[in-house]
Amino acid sequence: MRYADGPTTEATARVAAPPRAVWDLVTDPGFLARVSTEMQRASWGEGDEPGLGARLHGHHRHDAIGEWSTVSTVTGWEPGRLFEWTVEPGGDGGATAVWRFELTPDGDGTVLRQWARMGPGPSGLSQAIERWPDKEERIVEGRLREWRTGMERNLDAVRERLG
Repeated sequence: MRYADGPTTEATARVAAPPRAVWDLVTDPGFLARVSTEMQRASWGEGDEPGLGARLHGHHRHDAIGEWSTVSTVTGWEPGRLFEWTVEPGGDGGATAVWRFELTPDGDGTVLRQWARMGPGPSGLSQAIERWPDKEERIVEGRLREWRTGMERNLDAVRERLG
């Protein structure tokens, strides 16, 4: 598994609440920052209303990586169904990641899926790969495992909040 191939990971859970209630949480940057292990703060860009093309500003922290800020653009917005944002590159090479929530009605509840793809643009992970190219697969797998654990935590927080 190589970073340049755009590896992905995901987590899925059933939430005992209708899509509208789930939507309100997963599109609230403040809620996501409160439940995330890495995202410390997040907000919509100044003057931006949530929706396609809106900007999200985030500040993150990871013990091994340090602190960093991101600016993302909402690249998918179908109220009650799909919320996707693309993390803008810090340099050349395209987006550093794409993140997505998908909501599917399920009886009186919602199936919630969080998905993410690394790269293809350089990120903090790229520096580790450049330093230890022979360990690229382990580095990518480890980061995907961290992302998946964080996603599971996010989904659990939505379920706990909505009962």
